[in-house]
Amino acid sequence: MTVSAPTYKNHRYPIEIVARAVWLYFRFNLRLRDVEEMLLDRGILVSYETIRRWC
Repeated sequence: MTVSAPTYKNHRYPIEIVARAVWLYFRFNLRLRDVEEMLLDRGILVSYETIRRWC
């Protein structure tokens, strides 16, 4: 059985940003709005609804 890597085709954001947002959400048990605010502090404008879809 082969395991394929997740595809990020048609995503608006780079893979690194998606991975960081998902990692923050699950690793530190944060609210979606907290993750949104943390990314905004780093200059990345992303909606909490988008983060919810990624997770």
